[in-house]
Amino acid sequence: MKTQRSTSGAVVVPAVDSASSTCVLRSLGRRGIRTIAASFRDTPPAFRSKYCDDAVRVPSYRDDVVAYKDALLSLARRPSVRTVFPLQEMDTYVLSRYRSEFAEHLDPVWPTMETLADAQDRLRLVEAAESAGVAVPETRLLDEVEDWTRKQIVKARYTVLTDAYVDSFSPDQYRFGGSTRYLRSGVEPDREAIRAESGHVPIVQEYVPGDEYALWALYDEGDPVATCGKRQRRAYSWAGGTSICRETTDDPQLEAAGRALLDELDWHGPASVQFVKDEETGEFTLLEINPRFWVSLSCPVRAGLDFPQYFWQLASGESVAPSDDYETGVATHLLRGEAVHLHSVLTEEFPYENPPSFSAKVREVTESVARQPNFDYLTLDDPGPFVRDALNQVSSVGGSLRGVLSPDSDGDATTAPDV
Repeated sequence: MKTQRSTSGAVVVPAVDSASSTCVLRSLGRRGIRTIAASFRDTPPAFRSKYCDDAVRVPSYRDDVVAYKDALLSLARRPSVRTVFPLQEMDTYVLSRYRSEFAEHLDPVWPTMETLADAQDRLRLVEAAESAGVAVPETRLLDEVEDWTRKQIVKARYTVLTDAYVDSFSPDQYRFGGSTRYLRSGVEPDREAIRAESGHVPIVQEYVPGDEYALWALYDEGDPVATCGKRQRRAYSWAGGTSICRETTDDPQLEAAGRALLDELDWHGPASVQFVKDEETGEFTLLEINPRFWVSLSCPVRAGLDFPQYFWQLASGESVAPSDDYETGVATHLLRGEAVHLHSVLTEEFPYENPPSFSAKVREVTESVARQPNFDYLTLDDPGPFVRDALNQVSSVGGSLRGVLSPDSDGDATTAPDV
């Protein structure tokens, strides 16, 4: 039986297939805030958290964006609800696209649609970064590229395909723009096939080798509330992408680059500014912005920065006093992600890099988990989400290891590296 919490305020948390939603439930539930988990899935791990007070089924935005919006808006109309957490790319899109409707009931802690488009349209994002003095990879539309001799990748121009970005779409339509595609140097790709697969004209960027970093941030009307540096240790793929092991870091250059871009955008709400540290120049080069809370939200929380609490305080009109310092070198893990990472070393190939030694990777993962046993789902006081996540993977047996152990992305690409 669920513990009855305070009715002075409640929060809507999209129950996605990543641990970020569970992290929010735990953070706010421990403070007595009533939590409403909303999902179009049958068995999201967050529904099994002891801090989930109310589990609500909603339509999938994949089937009908407007129906998903209407469901969230219905929850927002509840007198006790103070905010909706943007945990997926489409959460932020819906909240921003229909900002005026939500603003009748909530204080928006997310960007305007115009600002969001600067983040979700990667061409506009590159222009904003250049204006802010932030390094960017050379970026062009697929149709404009003539030189195929260089190391290059193809990415969706828009992080979500909706009617705000693609003229042929109706308001209820959504489509994923496709995963990152590595191009082979000296071989001109089939542009027509790529356009057809992508559903629009994607972009081509130069490939920048290096380690991945991010600046996690929460902004209030253009001013930073809290920021935290992240260094990625391992991803689902050995070549990069969504992290499954990451650690907090404090790098003044990373901080400066991330804040310069967010300041340029006059940002409002949460964001994760993704960079690659160019292995030749040491410069932080922009990859993208995730205009929402990030998958690895438990990492800064464990390090002393409780972003869910700060977001709640902003949405409730309370003063926010984050810690001046956070602990660096704190690492957290997604256990099944570590298995996928090892599997990728054995099975995945990329044209620009050779896979690492499998035995060395096994030692790295083992030592890392033993040294810092901090996990996205697994906690002794709230084991339900970990058990449910494990059962979800067991029920998927029959597919590939990646298909079994990797979640559906919910807006976070896990099928290809974002480098």
